[in-house]
Amino acid sequence: MRRFDLIVIGSGPAGEKAAVKAAYFGHSVALVEEKRKLGGAGINTGTVPSKTLKETALYFSGKRETGLYGLERVLEQKPAASHFLYRQAHVCAELESEVRDNLALHGVEVFCGQARLVSRNEIRVCGLKEELLYGDYIIIASGSRPHHPENIPFDFKRVHDSDSILTLERFPASLCIIGAGVIGCEYATIFGAMGIDVFLINDKANILPFLDSEVSGELVKIMGQNSVDILTTELRSVSVPADSREPIKIDLASEQVLNVDMVLFAAGRVGNISDLGCEKLGIVTGKRETIKVNAHYQSSVPNIYAVGDVIGFPALASTGMDQGRVAVSHIFSTDDFDRLPKKFPYGIYTIPEVSMVGVTEQEAREKDIKYCSGIAHYSKVHRGRIGGSKDGFLKLVFERNSLEVLGVHIIGPLATEIIHYGLTLVEEKKTLLQIVAVVFNYPTLHDLYKYACYDGLGNVAGHKVKEG
Repeated sequence: MRRFDLIVIGSGPAGEKAAVKAAYFGHSVALVEEKRKLGGAGINTGTVPSKTLKETALYFSGKRETGLYGLERVLEQKPAASHFLYRQAHVCAELESEVRDNLALHGVEVFCGQARLVSRNEIRVCGLKEELLYGDYIIIASGSRPHHPENIPFDFKRVHDSDSILTLERFPASLCIIGAGVIGCEYATIFGAMGIDVFLINDKANILPFLDSEVSGELVKIMGQNSVDILTTELRSVSVPADSREPIKIDLASEQVLNVDMVLFAAGRVGNISDLGCEKLGIVTGKRETIKVNAHYQSSVPNIYAVGDVIGFPALASTGMDQGRVAVSHIFSTDDFDRLPKKFPYGIYTIPEVSMVGVTEQEAREKDIKYCSGIAHYSKVHRGRIGGSKDGFLKLVFERNSLEVLGVHIIGPLATEIIHYGLTLVEEKKTLLQIVAVVFNYPTLHDLYKYACYDGLGNVAGHKVKEG
């Protein structure tokens, strides 16, 4: 039996960072990965692929440049699905290699196969070579997979999940996306940008209800302008004909029937723990095959930790990485990073991007906060004009009396990049007056912050302050 200070199950963002950190501090580390490729869903099927496809859709559609330069860029040939998927495959291959090199550089020993918990310290690796490993500590970072309800006839040719959509052999003539969460909305705008008619089925009153309502409203408006038809109803059934030339029939609770070429089911994910053997050790689990943990990411078995998607919300690559690092800090008392910050940004890579941090306007109302807001539009700041932005804005939610920034909400190009200044404002409790006193490079999109402050100050005073 091979013995290690730490065994990590899963090589996604959370598992990789946990393994590398423990090895950096001199501990012997084994990492067990079931898939042939390292990097988990973050690199191979989820985060990186969809974000790369978003950039690909913008390139092929020319949406960033249309009408800006007096001469339109025309592609020499009409893109096929292979062209569409080329860049994401290239990027994912590079990053998978980078993960492999990073683990090797730090001396993490990688075992290929399915991990099964034998005891609180022993793991059996079931692959081409079966091995028994002993670890003083274990971190489960096995990630998640797409949810597959029984009423969806997945064939991964015409009826896809968010993994198999990356294996398209042709573009769909039309597409129905079931589930208007982050993944569903991202793919809806990606395929909509490619000129494909998209139906987005949402069983809730609003899409992405955690967003500020003005931001989600703006996203809905822009989606409607880009071939995406949002239907607020529930799904009854999906019928796939034997003849692939015939349309798939989508029966909706609203009595509508859709006839589409392909379907993407994107309504939720489940944790990858079904074959681990958690129940045998008494590890307490939750809904959708997740593992329950405490503030240090310990499971109900003290030497077994869990991080990343497998513990559920927020299930972000960014938080998963740091959860792995925090777990290692607690295990080995490295005293460098013992908890995640309470505030962190959310990024949604739709077209256009959406990002937020802090309190939304509806939350401020619910909490009875005396608040006010200020908005600056991309089309009104000079960098936005240069880039041809016609839509999008930055919104500040702030406390009316102190002028302290409580939340920042952005929809528009590079929203997921420029939100980080907003994160600093919220964390450091900056006021509007402090922001307007800062000198930014000109012209930049950071002017959105300054002019949102001017708008907010005008709202507080009862009149608009002239911009400029």
